[in-house]
Amino acid sequence: MTDLLDKYRDLKARHDAITRHFADPVGLVNDRILSPTRGVINGREVILAGTNNYMGVTFDRRCIEAGKKALEEFGTGTTGSRIANGTYGPHRQLERELARFMGRRSCMIFSTGFQANLGMIAGLCGPKDTIFIDMDSHASIHDGVKLSGARFKTFRHNDPDHLARQLARHDPGDGGRLVILEGIYSMLGDFAPLEEFVALKREHDFQLLLDEAHSFGVLGENGRGLAELAGVEDEVDFIVGTFSKSLGGIGGYAVSDHPMFDVLRFAARPYMFTASPSPASIATTLCALKIIENEPERRARLMANAERLQKGLVKRGFRLGVTEYASPVVAVICPSEEVAVAMWNALLENGVYVNLALPPGTPDKLSLLRCSVSAAHDEEEIDHVIAAFERVRDQFIPAAD
Repeated sequence: MTDLLDKYRDLKARHDAITRHFADPVGLVNDRILSPTRGVINGREVILAGTNNYMGVTFDRRCIEAGKKALEEFGTGTTGSRIANGTYGPHRQLERELARFMGRRSCMIFSTGFQANLGMIAGLCGPKDTIFIDMDSHASIHDGVKLSGARFKTFRHNDPDHLARQLARHDPGDGGRLVILEGIYSMLGDFAPLEEFVALKREHDFQLLLDEAHSFGVLGENGRGLAELAGVEDEVDFIVGTFSKSLGGIGGYAVSDHPMFDVLRFAARPYMFTASPSPASIATTLCALKIIENEPERRARLMANAERLQKGLVKRGFRLGVTEYASPVVAVICPSEEVAVAMWNALLENGVYVNLALPPGTPDKLSLLRCSVSAAHDEEEIDHVIAAFERVRDQFIPAAD
């Protein structure tokens, strides 16, 4: 009989080769977190430049006190799903506040952002339906598609023309069609050309789901995301997002104006059969939402930091995933996996933590050192990150002739 784990032997060998001489990038342990931008890893204080803590709210005293209060009033957890005993007053309150903030009729909250995509996609679509997804879509989108049982097609990354040709050739029969996009793509930090995709929606009969996980709180005058920035909120049927980025918590949400949206509460299995988010997490998220709404200067600081990091790295000759506009995700493209691993370790030794992203989980099999900027970073920390990248690059990448 074949051992069920045999299929992972090549993967384990690759991991073993990486960790034989270097630190383990999978599940790196933060010994202590000192602030939104500082931590201790392997006994060394580092600048945290890979946390997705865009608004820097994780140590805000208001959020911490709100979480403590909820723990005292509601206990540690709900011990049940939303359709059983797991709906508490704060869950409904957060849904109302998110719906209001997003300018939508209805909101559902989920226990994780990953689960929000699973629940929405599998709840919306079934075997008669067809889903069109960007080739660079997040794993949660791919898994949601699989769970739905729907037919699916992929189109080239950020390529409305390719999607248009697929839609023109596709016969939906008696099923629906769902197109899924992301506001900011998490690996390279590029934005979807949303206005062009919305123009397609006017020509073809489909509904549109937009994952604003990395763009919520970051883009738009009010921080509602790419749909707000592009001025097309009314054209987006469903928006999905997470609490684990700008809101500094754990959980996910979906909002919509669809009159039948709430039927998903008893049709989306990942929502129906998962314990609801803890009261403390809901309380900190509610508080963070108010901060994002009332302190727009955080977005200004975030984008100033993003621009400073991008320009500093470009000036020093680094190739980035995005340079034509400021993005809070700053991905440095390395010439090989070996160089990326070596540079990641050297950055740690130089007091900088970033994300190591390797194939097959990256676009075009790129090897990336992925930074995510925070509103809480100061200019000195951004400059330290730039200088560390330059020192490390000179160790591992030969200078051009």
